[in-house]
Amino acid sequence: MTAVLAGSPTAAPGWDAAWSDALAELELSVDEAEALIRAGHTQPLRLLGAWQPPSGLGMLPAPLVDRARALLARQVRVAQQLAEAAAHSRRQLRAVEGMRADAESTPVYLDTAG
Repeated sequence: MTAVLAGSPTAAPGWDAAWSDALAELELSVDEAEALIRAGHTQPLRLLGAWQPPSGLGMLPAPLVDRARALLARQVRVAQQLAEAAAHSRRQLRAVEGMRADAESTPVYLDTAG
């Protein structure tokens, strides 16, 4: 892939706008994930496919680099929070499973005085 510099005669019209729209779409997905985390996952999760940047955009325009970096940091933070929530859920599930009465267990002690 060859890089196209902003302002060069071969740059596609709306190049910055196309990248800005692509980042906005990705930001909406991160916004939704952050909202689900804040809500304690009480809302149904809408499964999203893997994000793919629109084809033919070329390199990210320099004015959007900081925005893209901030978005990446948010994605990493959300991924960490989701991993922590999943680990917490697994621990809770193990604790609940440990509390369930096992129908096959037999009493160890017999109360003869009571």
